[in-house]
Amino acid sequence: MIENSKILVLGMARSGTSVAKLLSKYKNEVIITDIQEQEKSLIEELNELGIKTIILNNQSDLVDESYDYIIKNPAIRKDNPAVVKAKKLGIPVINELEVSFKFLPADVQIIGITGSNGKTTTTTITYEFLKTLNKNVFLGGNIGIPLSSIVENIKSGDILVLEISDHQLCDMYDFKTNISALTNLSEVHLDFHGNYETYKNTKKKIFNHQTEKEVAIINKENDDSLNLVKNITSSKIYFSSKKCADIYVENKKIIYKGQEILNTDDILIKGFHNYENCMIAIVIAKHFGVSNENIKNFLSTFTGVEHRLEFVKNLNGRKFYNDSKSTNNESTSIALDSFQENIILIMGGLDRNIPFDTLSSHLQNVKCILSFGETKEKINEFASKNHITSMVFNSLEEATIKAYELSEKDDIILLSPACASWDQYKDFEIRGKEFKEIVKKLI
Repeated sequence: MIENSKILVLGMARSGTSVAKLLSKYKNEVIITDIQEQEKSLIEELNELGIKTIILNNQSDLVDESYDYIIKNPAIRKDNPAVVKAKKLGIPVINELEVSFKFLPADVQIIGITGSNGKTTTTTITYEFLKTLNKNVFLGGNIGIPLSSIVENIKSGDILVLEISDHQLCDMYDFKTNISALTNLSEVHLDFHGNYETYKNTKKKIFNHQTEKEVAIINKENDDSLNLVKNITSSKIYFSSKKCADIYVENKKIIYKGQEILNTDDILIKGFHNYENCMIAIVIAKHFGVSNENIKNFLSTFTGVEHRLEFVKNLNGRKFYNDSKSTNNESTSIALDSFQENIILIMGGLDRNIPFDTLSSHLQNVKCILSFGETKEKINEFASKNHITSMVFNSLEEATIKAYELSEKDDIILLSPACASWDQYKDFEIRGKEFKEIVKKLI
């Protein structure tokens, strides 16, 4: 628990405001700052709680020796001047998840799920499995629910399921899980971390402080994951969609420790990547004693998470899918490989100076690429190099309308941007919701 301290919170996004509210209840002097103007109602709410709000560009001017902690939004880089100054002054720089961990009862069972792709789907399935138990189960983290917003409701003996991003792992030190899962690793977010080695070692922090009493769930198909965990002391459980492992797929059967759990025909979401996500969740579910019947019942009706290959509408034989959460090449590659039909692909967003070349081997069903946002010209060049018809647009709405005009019966119209949303949207969720609204208006 943190109390009787002076704290500066950098960033007034969801996690920043949530942790500021939590800390304000424990005799802390809390100041929160952002470089962008905020809604008047939010400022008033924070001020009423005794939280001082400051909007300014040079946030490093606020940092001095008087602070006990600096809490930074996960999206703020480590070379941010305010962060650099704080560290020079010896002030601990941590994040919302690390703070919230200090408020948890010691015997809460914590499940942490991270990886380059599949985190949200895996976390959601795990949570739904565990909800079938006669126990209190909480969902939080990068999935859109700050832990600080629910931590006071979590009691001794409860179960906590967390999606944890690499950005969150950067500033965690004492945080520890009982079960950690690493879905996979690929070269993403290099603009934030600087290089792949730093990114991988950041992901490795999901296993911090684990001993042989704790569990690590690892992808046997992913060499980078296998190499990363060679020297961790956790009890390792391996999953595979292609070869024998602790849990694996064979002849459409998911087998765990010699027992058939269910048939992949019983799983509504398709694709080997989704079977891998399900296997992680099954391992966790069986650890807590969830029945095979409850596992099968959920997976036979689960249609996927919002903004992740989410089916939107069938309009005159054209199927629209919202995959706005695909903010990197690897995610979009997975989306493209999920369909056998012709695809009209809508891409674009923030330019992170990352080439799209790794998508080239996944374009066999793509007949047209429509791009928007900062990367539209770069995507246009990429499409031309791969001899695919391409068009550029200023907005997602223009691109979506044109996609429908160009489409034919049985085509898939897929929004899978392969880019972050921050050039035009606050987050990928707003981008995905706008896409769905555009599609619903089409006739």
